[in-house]
Amino acid sequence: MFCGLIMQNKQQFFSNKLGFIMAAIAMAVGTGNIWRFPRMAAANGGGAFVIILIIAVFVCSVPLLMSEMAIGRHTRKGTIGAAGDFMGAGFAWIGAWMGFVCIAIMFYYSVVAGWTIKYVVLSLQGEFVVGTDTKFLWDTFSTSPRQTIFYHFIAMASAFFILFQGVVKGIERYSRILLPVLALLLVAGALRALTLPGASLGVEYLFRIDTDYLLNPRTWLEGFTQAAWSTGAGWALLMTYAIYTRPQDGIGRSMFVVAYADIAVAIIAGLAILPTVFALASSIEYAHNALAAGNAGMTFIYMSELFTLMPGGYFMAIVFFSGLAFSALSSLISMVEVGVANLVTAGWSRKKAVLFTCGAGFICGIPSAWSLEFLNNQDFVWGVALLISGMFTAIAIMKFGVERVRTEHINQPGTRIRTGRWYNVLICINPVIISIIFAWLVYQSVIHDPANWWNPFRESTAGTMFFQWMTVLIILMLVNRKLVRYFNPGPLKGSQ
Repeated sequence: MFCGLIMQNKQQFFSNKLGFIMAAIAMAVGTGNIWRFPRMAAANGGGAFVIILIIAVFVCSVPLLMSEMAIGRHTRKGTIGAAGDFMGAGFAWIGAWMGFVCIAIMFYYSVVAGWTIKYVVLSLQGEFVVGTDTKFLWDTFSTSPRQTIFYHFIAMASAFFILFQGVVKGIERYSRILLPVLALLLVAGALRALTLPGASLGVEYLFRIDTDYLLNPRTWLEGFTQAAWSTGAGWALLMTYAIYTRPQDGIGRSMFVVAYADIAVAIIAGLAILPTVFALASSIEYAHNALAAGNAGMTFIYMSELFTLMPGGYFMAIVFFSGLAFSALSSLISMVEVGVANLVTAGWSRKKAVLFTCGAGFICGIPSAWSLEFLNNQDFVWGVALLISGMFTAIAIMKFGVERVRTEHINQPGTRIRTGRWYNVLICINPVIISIIFAWLVYQSVIHDPANWWNPFRESTAGTMFFQWMTVLIILMLVNRKLVRYFNPGPLKGSQ
């Protein structure tokens, strides 16, 4: 019956397990691996932070990734239909929330991907030479809507080109290209960085183990936060890709591979960036300023400036920014696919769904391309909202039945390596851990602007965060019945 249903609906599958795993790793690997992890590791005890991150991935990321894959493959629907099937029709709004958050991030993430493409172009043009004012270069570009919107369009058009070709010819084929090329670029960058005089200080910052940091609660909060944002666990990205997996593809081991491959990429990126920063910085203070400059500042101002000082900096700039662009594009593809899968579940043809999602993504991303302040606010609001999506994933599993999910879906018949009851424990404590991280992030927002934290119309405050969340949640709950009728008609259709 299942095979007949699939043939009738012309659903596509990844060609094999390797194709799915490569697509899933490409989904997980993003700019956070390259520009956030090195900064966080250097600021939080290096090796101590890495140890905590490895633990956090096992405790939080792996169970959530397993859960997403189980939900997606069981329902074979986009997030809205999946939640309606898995939890009951009254909970379709939860799937709508998860899909909305992912799409809201896609709107500005495409702008960020556009920045990386712009800097690949600048690298190829040889702009990073001795004497270049990289801060002026960044300020000139980032405040020019004509340029930022153009490169935002290029990024979204690239995602459209790939996804329009389908699951196998699009997502899988380009993941098989992007992921190995990204790995080669990062390895090449790390090898070059490690040969620089003074690079050992950067390696020390990455791998030294300071017990004071291991015992510091803040380091643990930072490590678990990095795990949540780096692997994509609970974002509904893997839930969407799981639609296209074959019934015999195992879940447990695959999710370990995906999660820890993501961390491996981050560590290699750290070996490319931190040795470069400490080897070429004019002083330790300069290096610390670079790492404290935020994601965009460190990447587009300080790293660009360091390339002007590096022997062979022309080629290293190309390598670095190409790797950053590939990682951004691979994540952007998965975000767009979340929207596509929901529309296809509703009966749209895949090509029409890709065209609409990418078109809407371009239009709705223009405000973030126009204003850095708007982009930063949206990143703050919807980046933290991903924690709620992760919590909803764990709650969905508990409502369905944790042991039932483990025995019937994760440890399905024919699974060679079976997942133990540790999954049951970890998925049940995930909401507690996520709540602690969430409370800490809100607290950080409050103390950052104690006088205005409540203001819903002030940029990057707890007030605007809760205002936007509640507006979306109330609307989705009110239209839940319509969501069920439109997005939960049956198994995924029109995937050709």
